[in-house]
Parts: sequence; C-alpha cells; structure tokens
Amino acid sequence: MIHFDHVSHHYGDRQVLSEISLELTENRIGIIGGNGSGKSTLARLCNGLILPSEGQVSVHGHTTSQDLSTVRTMVGFVFQDPDLQIIMPTVAEDLAFSLRSTTLSKPEKEETLSTWLKEYGLDSHRDHPAHLLSGGQKQLLAIAAILITNPQIVVFDEPTTLLDLKNKYAVMDVISSLHQQVLVVTHDVDLLSDFDRVIVLDEGRVFADDTPKKAIAGYRAHIIPHRK
Repeated sequence: MIHFDHVSHHYGDRQVLSEISLELTENRIGIIGGNGSGKSTLARLCNGLILPSEGQVSVHGHTTSQDLSTVRTMVGFVFQDPDLQIIMPTVAEDLAFSLRSTTLSKPEKEETLSTWLKEYGLDSHRDHPAHLLSGGQKQLLAIAAILITNPQIVVFDEPTTLLDLKNKYAVMDVISSLHQQVLVVTHDVDLLSDFDRVIVLDEGRVFADDTPKKAIAGYRAHIIPHRK
C-alpha cells in the first residue's frame, strides 16, 4: 500500500501538487489527467524519485523521506522513455545489471537471466546493442529489468506513449499479467477499462477517484467542452 498524507509538491514557485491524501490499496490503479495536472510528479513520489515539499509518502509504513532505500526495493518504476533506463551496452548486460546486488550465485544469475530474456522475447537479441532495439523491445527490456528484482509494487509512467499499436498491447498484456500491485499513469484511458480504480488529477488536485467507468466519464465531461 502507498499512502499519501497531505502531500504537496512544487518546483521553485510552481505548485504542482496540492494537499493530496490517498491510500492506494487496489491491485490495478490508473492515474490520468491533462498535461501539467501533476500525474507524473505523483508517480515519481511513489518510490522517492522526488520527495514531497510538504506532507509524507509511505510504502507499507516506510516513508520515502526516511527509508528511501527500503522503499526503492519495494517499488519499481518504469519510465515513459526506456532509453532513460537502459544503461549497459548489450541487452544481456543491461538485464544482468539489475541482478548485481542479489545473493544469487553466478550460475543462478545466468539461469535467471536466460529465463527472463526468453520470457520477454529478447533471447535472440542477447548480445545485441540495447539502444539499437526497436521501441517495443526497449520498453520490454526496461520492464524486465525492473521486474527481475521482484518489487512488490510497479509504477508505470506513460509506458505506451512512444509505441505503435502492436507494441502498446504487448506492453499492456505484460502489465495485466503481473501479480504485483500496479499503478499506471497514462493518457490512453481505454487501457484502464478493466482496472480496479482510476484517479483523475486536475491542476495538482484529485478531481475524481472512482471506478474506471465513472472516473473516466467525469474526466471526459470535464475536459471536453459541450458543443451545440
């Protein structure tokens, strides 16, 4: 569970989030809103990529301000642009980098690596330069590099924005198969129809918080002007 307790955040003089209080307990939660609504900032607060200016964020009782390293083992974060996460030269090296701090033996790491490469359709690209993969393959590698550490919660920030239709649904199939709690920030509201909960942000505040059908309907009514 991620808990926001009267959280506000600002960048300099610009207020991005104001007095957010939420308990995120459902297994599948979508976060939507217009550009500048604060949704990406909210996502980054979940695992301490940024810290709140006021208030407190905690994950299973551990605050991001005091227990950051613990929180980051529990909450994985997948960026919109996988190039921000891919740091090693080859596909196998990048995925292996996530296993560097585990207690697995070398043979166990190699077996784990081979299993995950095959699971995500990357086994034939094992020694391929990671940054030369297709957009969909890069995103799958970025997701695998987070999931291989077995976090309890995974936050996805616009995971399908840069993808074509085929790869968009490939990524969403991966997300729907996860046993972890998942938070997905997205502009593509149609991806959230089977989620448990959708939170709508507007100008840094919670505008709606309901089932997907009700929250998305409220969002659409709010952002699309009525026309005669």
